[in-house]
Amino acid sequence: MKKESREINLLELVPVHNLRWEKNEEGLITLLKPKYRHSLLRKHLLPRMKKPYYRVRLDAIGSYIWESCDGKRKVRQVGEMLRDRFGEEVQPLYERLSSFLHSLEKNDFIYFEGLPQKRPPN
Repeated sequence: MKKESREINLLELVPVHNLRWEKNEEGLITLLKPKYRHSLLRKHLLPRMKKPYYRVRLDAIGSYIWESCDGKRKVRQVGEMLRDRFGEEVQPLYERLSSFLHSLEKNDFIYFEGLPQKRPPN
């Protein structure tokens, strides 16, 4: 018996933020990834730490993509907005956007609405 393979079109997925973030006065985004993933460690250790988060700073293009991924827009719409804002600077557009979004998902910074979620290890 063959398994049915379901192709997923990245352009039709909706990226959603999965962690806290800050925006500085220049409009650049800093992602705040907790140093511990386990819920008990986050609850008891993070509040006592001086630096409870890894800080991931995004450039202008990454910051624009991050803010555009508001949980309502599809990747296709984010790409169109990116092309309108940055033009030739972001070419090849969808290859770069895809690579960036997959990197964010791999590091649990975002998830795609409608896809099964990876559960963090306890």
